[in-house]
Amino acid sequence: MARAGQRGGAAEQTGHGAAVVEVRVPRGTWLTRGTDGRLTAFAHTAEGVLRWTERRAGAPDWEGPDFFPVPHLDSLTVGQGANGYTHLVGRRAVPREDAPTAVDLVHAVQYQTGRALGTFRGLGNPHTKSPTRAARLGVPAVAVDDGGTVHVLVRNAGRGLMLRREDKTGKWEGWKDLKGSRLYDVPAAVATSAGTVEVLAPGEALTSYWVRDKAHGPFAQRPDIPLSVRSGSVRGLETSPGVVTFYWTDPANGGLVAHRPGSWLIPMGGSPVDDTLSVLRARIDGEDRTVFAYRDAAGQVMVAMCRSEQEQDGLWWAPSGLSGTGRPCLALDGAGRVTLGVFGTDGRPRLSRRSDEPGLLMGPALTV
Repeated sequence: MARAGQRGGAAEQTGHGAAVVEVRVPRGTWLTRGTDGRLTAFAHTAEGVLRWTERRAGAPDWEGPDFFPVPHLDSLTVGQGANGYTHLVGRRAVPREDAPTAVDLVHAVQYQTGRALGTFRGLGNPHTKSPTRAARLGVPAVAVDDGGTVHVLVRNAGRGLMLRREDKTGKWEGWKDLKGSRLYDVPAAVATSAGTVEVLAPGEALTSYWVRDKAHGPFAQRPDIPLSVRSGSVRGLETSPGVVTFYWTDPANGGLVAHRPGSWLIPMGGSPVDDTLSVLRARIDGEDRTVFAYRDAAGQVMVAMCRSEQEQDGLWWAPSGLSGTGRPCLALDGAGRVTLGVFGTDGRPRLSRRSDEPGLLMGPALTV
């Protein structure tokens, strides 16, 4: 592990005469809480992973960024299981002269807050026999079930869905083709407390839906759903035991929509830019709530909440006081407070925790 010199964003230098380094925001839960209550923030550059860590749970002082080399990293997805282990799945794209870009996936685990990441190990590419098709592999989604089994789902070159996951012994199984047609990138995958895993993958014509009912069991594809979804915008959250609600941006009007498979669509308002929605379930003012955050076109992060699975009651969107770039992320800190994170244009995380006032009033911003 090396201490990072890459403290900066697309417009910041790493030092006198150094090249400009772009800090990129991961997909998934890039702000995580460990078993000791401390928060960790992840980002990446084209050459590796950056990590910032709370020194003490709930404290304003942080350390980092620490830097973990992963050359040619062009995307990073972060997922976390109920055991607190944080899984990082990256997509590497190595340019080659007179040949398609060599693309593969890699995986590493953080078992304890602040400790070194495990070694990034290759997950390969389902298109090993065709370099041209391998170069078109999508961006992975990650789900970790209640038994700690990691599932990696990714769109293939034919725009269907591929799965690679751990077996009962922790070894990686081979790639499985879950089918699907003309899918967008990236699917949403959610592991529930009931032991199921649900996957929603929007496409050009229809949205495909899979459910894995039993640990290490097969994924059953359910009937396609005639839904219109902005590419990359879908998110999923367990909103009650064993029940997943999916949220996305309606491409027709730019507003957010909630949907529990088998029920009606629920308009939620808002106007997120790109794929910046983050969702979190939390206990607020003694009630089970779902909290939402997105970044708007001006860069400010908007927040709202509702009683879980009561989106039809309406949401009131309000500025959080934070602004930045990329995807914001919601997490619970060591004291159970809703914590909102976003990366500034300088490539540094900015955080705000919910105040002690009733409702969803966020406290002062902290630049890490």
